[in-house]
Amino acid sequence: MTAVMGTVMGTSLRRKEDPRLLTGEARFVDDLVLPGARWLAMVRSPEAHARITAIDATAALDTPGVEAVLTGKELREAWTQPMPCAWPVTDDMKNPVHFPVAVDEACYVGDIVAVVVASSRYAARDGAEAVDVTYERLPAVVDLEDALSDRVLVHEGLGTNRSYTWTLAPDPPAVDRAFAGAAHTVRARYVQQRLIPEAMEPRGVAVVPQPVGGEIVLYSSTQIPHILRVMVGLTLGIPEQKVRIIAPAVGGGFGSKLNVYAEELIAVALARRLGGPVRWTEERRENAVATIQGRGQIQDIELAADADGKVTAVRVQILADMGAYLQLVTPGIPLLGAFLYHGVYAIPAYSFECTGVFTTKTPTDAYRGAGRPEASYAIERAMDEMAHEIGLAPDEIRRRNYIQPEQFPYASPAGLTFDSGDYEPTLDRALELVGYEGIRKEQADRRASGSTRHLGVGMATYVEMCGLAPSRVLASLNYVAGGWESATVRLLPTGKAQVVSGTTPHGQGHETCWSMIVADKFGIDPDDVEVLHSDTAVSPLGLDTYGSRSLAVGGVAVELAAQKVLDKARLIAAHQMEANEDDLEFVGGAFQVKGSPASAVPIQALAFEAFTAHNLPDGMEPNLAEQVTFDPPNFVFPFGTHAAVVEVDEETGEIRLLDYAAVDDCGNQVNPMIVAGQLHGGIVQGIAQALWEEAVYDEDGQLLNATLVDYLVPTAAELPNFKLDHTVTPSPTNSLGVKGVGEAGTIGSAPTIINAVVDALSHLGIRDVTMPATPQRVWKLIEEAKAR
Repeated sequence: MTAVMGTVMGTSLRRKEDPRLLTGEARFVDDLVLPGARWLAMVRSPEAHARITAIDATAALDTPGVEAVLTGKELREAWTQPMPCAWPVTDDMKNPVHFPVAVDEACYVGDIVAVVVASSRYAARDGAEAVDVTYERLPAVVDLEDALSDRVLVHEGLGTNRSYTWTLAPDPPAVDRAFAGAAHTVRARYVQQRLIPEAMEPRGVAVVPQPVGGEIVLYSSTQIPHILRVMVGLTLGIPEQKVRIIAPAVGGGFGSKLNVYAEELIAVALARRLGGPVRWTEERRENAVATIQGRGQIQDIELAADADGKVTAVRVQILADMGAYLQLVTPGIPLLGAFLYHGVYAIPAYSFECTGVFTTKTPTDAYRGAGRPEASYAIERAMDEMAHEIGLAPDEIRRRNYIQPEQFPYASPAGLTFDSGDYEPTLDRALELVGYEGIRKEQADRRASGSTRHLGVGMATYVEMCGLAPSRVLASLNYVAGGWESATVRLLPTGKAQVVSGTTPHGQGHETCWSMIVADKFGIDPDDVEVLHSDTAVSPLGLDTYGSRSLAVGGVAVELAAQKVLDKARLIAAHQMEANEDDLEFVGGAFQVKGSPASAVPIQALAFEAFTAHNLPDGMEPNLAEQVTFDPPNFVFPFGTHAAVVEVDEETGEIRLLDYAAVDDCGNQVNPMIVAGQLHGGIVQGIAQALWEEAVYDEDGQLLNATLVDYLVPTAAELPNFKLDHTVTPSPTNSLGVKGVGEAGTIGSAPTIINAVVDALSHLGIRDVTMPATPQRVWKLIEEAKAR
């Protein structure tokens, strides 16, 4: 990691953020002290689909502390527009009108039908329980293929449950020819179950209207304060400059807080209406239905290959569950994976089609990886299927098909240009870390001995596109916003540095990493760098944090702004030293004439000179402060290989994860400790999808496992120590040579685990296990295989 790494970058510096989080000094929305604030509680539909025929608030209004109960009809005038969907993926996309409070019809369990205003959170909750809503139950539809048949319409006014069909097929005849001439083909169906994000802290909102000037200050546990400011202004008809968004400590997001939620808009509307502060904090059970859910797809994938095992075409059809409404980027989530169903393989012919379908369930939207885990899962499972079809080992089929290092930058069949890559070394190292050859021998020995505890080893090589994204590319996909990011870097008169960032961290360590970038650039201590963020009054320009874009876009903006400060400081140094700027070098935080350390002038001294402006070059503005808005020229494409060893008990279906290795390449690493932390968390979330997590609905649209008693989130006790290693293939598309890593662990881990489970059971004739691979599901498959 030498291209841009200096004395600070590339080291495992402990995170600046951690002391206040670990000692309880961090402030979450619920910690805010707001004298006189009224509390809100949401009355939510217990029905998945129903007409609202009457709302009786009499008992609620008699509840001590309750001040008001407001219905959707009473609040209708507060909204100048329906709730926003920022990604109309096709011109004919169906998008049902969606107001923050339902007016006539509830379309999923958890849909808000009324709002209670009270003097305390407990009075608000009691009042909500006392609101009597009369419903006329309508049929629910939860199965995607059933929904596509239009047997039951979620929104009768649309006339269909099909929201859109989006196709990416650069050369359909080439795909047809490849399948017609293939020596081998495989077709598989995989199901991406719905997941509940379960951030450590649920959502919270507090709104304080200013008595003079009409400004609204909205505190929200959001990933997107800048985007939220725009959408609040548009939805409520408030001038954007009168809206200030502050994201205090967020408590985890994983995409679930990348949204404009009804509760935020309701709180702003009621704060304006009441002329005082209001607040709302989500409860854990409420979170399961009120916050978006992730995944929710049926994937049909076909591969064609020649006699040597070279894959020649991939054809994919997706049914994607939108839920009842389109949230901020709901329809675009499958498209983030649409370009990656060929994975890391040089497959010349490509076809992808996605149909978005409405159901009477909680809306889906971004969840860690957002379309990329789904794509990686499908192609990596299908590659194992092709290996079985041909009679190759799973590592061999991958080696025969990898895009080769000399092919980069690689023009993919889906239309992207992969920046850099070298995949095979990550596979070699991952297999080495789990002792692949030894596991294969032990597996064979156990099978020969008749053991009922079966070993399996699985692997997956992934690539993701992140650093979302060149603005023009987003425009071509009908996304309404851009992909740029902004940063300001100031070197203050006292020699300390200040960074103002448009990114919004919620666990990624931006304060630490941005400090390291600036400290390395200026030759100062990272503790002398302050990073400001997550407040639109302090940082007015930004597009926030999601899609593994923070470092590759926001961090690069910081580096470029710091470079501009350094360039200006060089001009001042040359002027005051009466030297040509080309004759100066920057060494150890000081400018000096090349080869003359005695002439050195520290950059902090130049910051004070820039502040006094007593002796600056003619025409130069005082102070060392520069702002950069960086619009990346391309995505970045991190990659890696994960490998896992599992043991499956034939008699109980229990799966034990014995070993896990991950070898990832995110380009140059600013802070390897933070990289490892991101990978640990991501890997666990992917393993959880593979083995434990699923939002289970019954046929009436009721969520059956809304609490943490029933929804299985893993702990450290269920997991082995992870073996991490990395390769370094810098991205040539940005000045730091960095790529993203926040979602990498999730993208690689689920197919790795399921490939290992299937490998353990392959001698029984089992070729697939649907996620999550619960003991009951696995045991049933084993019994069915024995019966065959």
